[in-house]
Amino acid sequence: MRHDKHALHAFCLAGYTILLGFFFSMVEVQIEGSQGWAASLPTWRIEHHPLLSILWGGRPITGYHVWVFSFMAFVFHFPLFVLGTWSLRFEARVLGCLMFFWVFEDFFWFVFNPAYGAAKLFHGEVIWHKHMILFLPHDYWLFLILGSLLLYWSFRGQKNICTPC
Repeated sequence: MRHDKHALHAFCLAGYTILLGFFFSMVEVQIEGSQGWAASLPTWRIEHHPLLSILWGGRPITGYHVWVFSFMAFVFHFPLFVLGTWSLRFEARVLGCLMFFWVFEDFFWFVFNPAYGAAKLFHGEVIWHKHMILFLPHDYWLFLILGSLLLYWSFRGQKNICTPC
């Protein structure tokens, strides 16, 4: 019974994370329009730096993305502050969800952006996704694998870590 409850919780959490990714992608489509990766936004950019290839997938870093990524990290950690609790399992769950969120948010951005569409993503026609594996950006694969491992570990052997209201 407990295993079924954890599976349902994990399934609902994944679904909700994907839904958040969808809604935020719609916001970004409105903000960025046809100019992806904040190309036309009034923000600072660093186009070339040796660390960009290592830490940022070779993409430019922009003020917009630094603030958006930081904001979303705080948003995903917010429930821990509301509950007044923290553990390594909760942290793993938050980070795993955050990784899933960014994969699905980015994918939905292409699917629902009339200037792009999924075909441009699959065919490697997106200049800021420089490294592709099996028709998808390598970041997707990395985040899906790491996020899955973090989520699996966060639920594995879990006792009842959420107290009922």
